Amino acid sequence: MTHLTLNGDSIESAAATLAALLEERGLATTKCATAVNEAFVPATARASHPLHPGDRVEIVIPTQGG
Repeated sequence: MTHLTLNGDSIESAAATLAALLEERGLATTKCATAVNEAFVPATARASHPLHPGDRVEIVIPTQGG
């Protein structure tokens, strides 16, 4: 298990990559923006982007409304 910060919350995760984290969280098919340690990670790079203990991950899901 790896200790991460996800959207400001401390979590433990078995995910080795950003794509695996999204899948673990039930967000694999959700349109979203992702960043690790304040660096944007495009959807095409998520499967190859490794996660390391202490990484700060942000997942932003756009919402509609007014």
